[in-house]
Amino acid sequence: MLLKTSLRSFFAHKGRMLLSLIAVVLSVAFVSGTLVFSNTATSTFDKLFASTASDLSVRPAKPEFGDDRRAKALTVPVDSVTKVAAIPGVKTAIGQVSVQSATMADPATNKRVGPTSGAPTIVGNWADTPRNAVEITSGHAPQGADQVVIDADTAKKAKLAMGGRLRLITTDKHDFTIVGIATFKTTNPGAALAFLDTATAQTVLLGQSAYTSVEVFGDGSRSDEQLKSAALSGLGAGVEAKTAAEQKEENADSVGSFLDFMKYAMLGFAGISLLVGGFLIINTFSMLVAQRTREIGLLRAVGGSRKQVNRSVLVEALLLGTAGSTLGIGAGLGLAVGLIQLMNAVDMHLDAGDLKIGADVFIAGYAVGVVITVLAAWIPARRASRIAPIAALRDHGTPAEPRSNTVRAVIGLVLTVGGAGLLALAAKAEKMATGGQYIGLGVLFTLVGFVVLGPLLATTLVRVLGAALPALFGPSGKLAQRNAMRNPRRTGATAAALMIGLALVIGASVFTSTVIKSTNVQIDRSVGADYIISAGQNGVSPEIVDAVRKTSGIDHVTEQKYLPARFGAPDGKTSEEGVSAVSARFAEDFRLPVKEGSADSLKQGALAIGEDYAKDHGLKVGDSIKIDYGQGRVQSLPVGVIMTKGNSLFDGNTFASLEAVAKAVPAADLPVDAVLFGKAAAGVDVARTLNALEDALKEYPQATVRDQAGYKDLVQEQVNTLLYMIYGLLGLAIVVAVLGVVNTLALSVVERTREIGLLRAIGLSRRQLRRMIRLESVVIALFGAVLGTGLGLAWGVTGQRVLRTQGLEALSVPVATILFTLAASVAIGLLAALIPAFRAGRMNVLAAIATD
Repeated sequence: MLLKTSLRSFFAHKGRMLLSLIAVVLSVAFVSGTLVFSNTATSTFDKLFASTASDLSVRPAKPEFGDDRRAKALTVPVDSVTKVAAIPGVKTAIGQVSVQSATMADPATNKRVGPTSGAPTIVGNWADTPRNAVEITSGHAPQGADQVVIDADTAKKAKLAMGGRLRLITTDKHDFTIVGIATFKTTNPGAALAFLDTATAQTVLLGQSAYTSVEVFGDGSRSDEQLKSAALSGLGAGVEAKTAAEQKEENADSVGSFLDFMKYAMLGFAGISLLVGGFLIINTFSMLVAQRTREIGLLRAVGGSRKQVNRSVLVEALLLGTAGSTLGIGAGLGLAVGLIQLMNAVDMHLDAGDLKIGADVFIAGYAVGVVITVLAAWIPARRASRIAPIAALRDHGTPAEPRSNTVRAVIGLVLTVGGAGLLALAAKAEKMATGGQYIGLGVLFTLVGFVVLGPLLATTLVRVLGAALPALFGPSGKLAQRNAMRNPRRTGATAAALMIGLALVIGASVFTSTVIKSTNVQIDRSVGADYIISAGQNGVSPEIVDAVRKTSGIDHVTEQKYLPARFGAPDGKTSEEGVSAVSARFAEDFRLPVKEGSADSLKQGALAIGEDYAKDHGLKVGDSIKIDYGQGRVQSLPVGVIMTKGNSLFDGNTFASLEAVAKAVPAADLPVDAVLFGKAAAGVDVARTLNALEDALKEYPQATVRDQAGYKDLVQEQVNTLLYMIYGLLGLAIVVAVLGVVNTLALSVVERTREIGLLRAIGLSRRQLRRMIRLESVVIALFGAVLGTGLGLAWGVTGQRVLRTQGLEALSVPVATILFTLAASVAIGLLAALIPAFRAGRMNVLAAIATD
């Protein structure tokens, strides 16, 4: 009987359930789609690594500390191949050359060829191995000093074809003819590949007869571990060996961090949409229960128990959650395909036809959809079961609950005040870690506090926000204001969903705006150089440095190289740090934030260290630090400058002059420049010199040159990219919140059917009626926007105070974004009211009055 009643009620209100169903579908789709995408990407790369890894890879031992791509490629001797091949159990040993320091370009246009999203450009020798990642599908392998094979994805993207020319830029430029196209056997992880014959690869890429690794394939008579042990004992020191399993794990780790970041970020936003969707579902069931008060009273009067009434509502929620989860999992597959296409657009090639749908997708999807829906329905179900039968039969609505309002007010005030106190403590915290803990709890407490207080704030704020409506819109405006105030609990829950999304948007906007302003302030205050020249992860080659030096209008250039090193402080503690070795005139081009000492001491061979490092080790100006660069290259340098923390351009860096570092590390072993700075000569036109620099660097497509304004624009573009991604993900939460407003209004119209009929009967026109509903929606949306703006500003400002010691010293409140958000809230209110207002306007007056 209970199930029959629940089914009838569910299908009788299917229109009312639809929007709640959409909220569940969207939330589950985000969770299941993220898991399917993550599983598919992980499986794809696992297949690639498993199918291409050699049984054993013998390589040069890694540096003692650090692994800088800008350093020269490490190699093993040519005779290593012969030695490894002689080990019992080895079937084949192949010498491999592979570097990521070369740049590919199209000689016809001199434009860079290859990925721009961080994936590597790998150039090496063509070697037939039993497990090649690619196979030549067009043309043939390189057979001469001017021949190259490239991968099909790069050829297609760069519009290169057989017989065309490709330029490789290393320490020099080399042009080759494309004689083959190679296609990945499984998937392309996003890299651009080029292959030369072995002799050419050794000459062009290494400058010597050597290999970067020896790939070993066994005959099956010995395990990989046995081969590893034999190879290490036979080759001696200076090499390391990785078995197939170790190679797979190493490669998986290289892409795993990126995939995990995406996975957890998207699951975080899925959680936000679930929270917002929870409010929508609570609202839906609260209103449905209120509308069925008399029906519930009849069920109780004919013998139904409180437990049965409770179960009746929960069964409806279970049906809604199950249906929504099923549809959500299906929609999640579509989302996963979309994410795969997005990854393909940024050069990470995945196969959308090979989706991996594991049991975890269904478990998570149904757990999220069903559990959240049932929990959200439990509150109104419990409230419904407590209505006395006689009261329910007499009153078509739920009785007032003054005691619960008092409890709500106390709990809400405690949480809000406590959260505000935590935010204040976070803003005053001296340590970022402490401030971070306080702000995390403060955000949680203030959010929950505002949600709890929402219904109580609704009465006051809605009266204020709607104060002008009666004067501007007459009876429609007055009715809209009173309708929004009639059920504060419903208005508060509806607005809370919108409040959460907008609070996060405003908070993110304040943070990113502050990052941009703080960076600009630091550049203006600290950077005296006129131009910044970079060349990506591979660094600025000596040829680029020479080209910049020879450019007309340049007074001097400042080089900056990065060397991994181990520091030994006077207190006996050691730590892996790094040295930024700079030209002697560095202090002229940069105004160091000096706390103690003199910036000029860099020219005399002293170090510039950070305030935190000095504090941690009790250092002062004049103390010496032992610096170990590896390979027995050690020196001691005195501390000449202690830099004040809080400037992102210098924090975490230790500076020394190139002249001082060169006393320990031979010039031939120094890495290329990480970045180069140029200073215009006195009296020259800075803009004209920038054009001259751009012309001088046309032959080096890997290089980019920017003036200070261009560098600021670059920072803003990078921050905006992050911001737009956040906006896009938060958009889902806002869409669910809009659905909540639509649902509330739609159910409210049904609830007020008789009232609407009476209003029409006494002279309210259809236009006035629709206007009333639209204005009510706008007021509710504005209420949520005001609360969200207040929370977002509090969070953003506190975040800036917590990170003030990390470089975010200049607070920036994006007024335009806030005004746009408030205007958008009005638009959201109008949009959400379209369908409910249309339905209300079409009601038959007599039928509406006759509704019980």
